[in-house]
Order: sequence, then structure tokens, then C-alpha cells
Amino acid sequence: MQVELGEKSEHGLAVIAEMRGQNFSDTLRASATSGKFGSAITRMALDFSFADSWGRDGLARRDRSLVIIGALIAMRQPLELKNHIKIGVANGLTLREIEEVLVQATSYVGFPCIATAMTAVIEALREIGMDPNVQTSEERGLL
Repeated sequence: MQVELGEKSEHGLAVIAEMRGQNFSDTLRASATSGKFGSAITRMALDFSFADSWGRDGLARRDRSLVIIGALIAMRQPLELKNHIKIGVANGLTLREIEEVLVQATSYVGFPCIATAMTAVIEALREIGMDPNVQTSEERGLL
């Protein structure tokens, strides 16, 4: 059973397409309209996260990326962190700035949390072709 998307969801899809590309947006659309398990959650993400939050004025998308990356590091959410590293790069974050977020967060969240985040960040950077030769702590035999 296909589900129709409202104006807010369509706006959310446009916002994510600007940050992650049309293919990612199309994948979200397929999930949101499928009527299958999880489709309601995808629609909520489109409406609340992308239309209502990312679509607001007041902070540049680059700055929003910094906030979200910091929050995801603190919550130890490596899968979402990978997604938001890619979004952050699309929003103009540099490799140096991403590393500085990790450095800044270390004294607040601790080294084990940062080790988890580092692996996710390195994997995300590899997937988008940035700094492909850097190794995770696991690959270097440190964990």
C-alpha cells in the first residue's frame, strides 16, 4: 500500500537531496511511501528532522552539522554519525574541522566514546573518498 507524502515531507526530501544527493533522497522517498515496516518513522524523519529542523533559518547548515556531529558523538551513535559526517562534508566542513570536533569532545565524553566515533568518521570519510588511507584504531592494532 503506497502512502502519499504531504507538502512538509516533500520539503524534507528537497532539503536532504541538497545535502546527500538525489539518489539518497529517492531512497528515503521509497522508504517513506512504501507502507512497509518503518515507513512511518521515515516520514517522521522527513517532517521533523529535515523539514522542521534542517529547513529552518537561524543557523547555517554547516553550523547545524557541527552541532549534530557533536551530539551523535556524545550519544555514541556511529551509524547516524557516519551519515552526518557525509552531510557535514556536503555542508562545507573540512577534514580539519571534523577532527577538531573530535578533539573538543574528548574531554567531555571520554576516550572510549571518541574511539567509537573515530571509527565511524574514518569509515564515512573513506566512503566519500576523503582521506582514504587513514586507518582506524582497530586496523592499527590499538583496540
